[in-house]
Amino acid sequence: MVAPALLLLLALPAGAWHGLGLPRRPCVQCCRPAWPPVPPARAPLSDGDAWARLPRLRPTIDISILKGEKGEAGVRGRSGRSGKEGPPGSRGLRGRKGQKGQAGLPGAQCPRTYAAFSVGRREGLHSADALQAVTFDTELVNLDGAFDLASGRFLCTAPGVYFLSLNVHTWNYKETYLHIMRNARAAAVLYAQPSERSVMQAQSLLLPLAAGDAVWVRMFQRDRDNAIFGERGDLYITFSGHLVKPDAEV
Repeated sequence: MVAPALLLLLALPAGAWHGLGLPRRPCVQCCRPAWPPVPPARAPLSDGDAWARLPRLRPTIDISILKGEKGEAGVRGRSGRSGKEGPPGSRGLRGRKGQKGQAGLPGAQCPRTYAAFSVGRREGLHSADALQAVTFDTELVNLDGAFDLASGRFLCTAPGVYFLSLNVHTWNYKETYLHIMRNARAAAVLYAQPSERSVMQAQSLLLPLAAGDAVWVRMFQRDRDNAIFGERGDLYITFSGHLVKPDAEV
């Protein structure tokens, strides 16, 4: 009974297929394969191909389930070797000024060297020789007795730089010609020409002296009378000196 039904369907016109709800059979050439096409036959699969076509499954493990509790800290290992010294870094900012520290203990007092003299002559003096040392009769200051009044000489025991000054009063109509001497050489001169009026004359200088040097005043006579004025009541003639800076501090 199936065969007569198929024959009936094939005898229906093309539009009847659509009315019956069946898919429309297209026109095909006789040379084409029949419709609907028959899927090609597949070769039987081998065991290896069958396993190859199976889906691959990658198992995953939830580590949080396997993770245990945190253990105790281990023993600290030995310190490693020191590394090489790196390059110096840039200079940092200047810090704040610190607090003032406490005053230290007072130090030992530095030793000071002193030397000074100041002498005078109350009697006037006229030159008797071409070169004559001026002596003195009045002692004002004479530290350590370094000045000898009888010879008129100061003997240096503390080497250094000394300030020396000589003051005299000239005699009317007489020449005044004196030298401040260091040993045998003149260091400075005090001079006044003859005049009808007597005046005060002064000379001063700084002079370096070594230990053993002698300083004194010499009267120098030329072709004129040479004199310095003095009287018992007043002190007109003075010779003074003091150490300004010892050699140890120069």
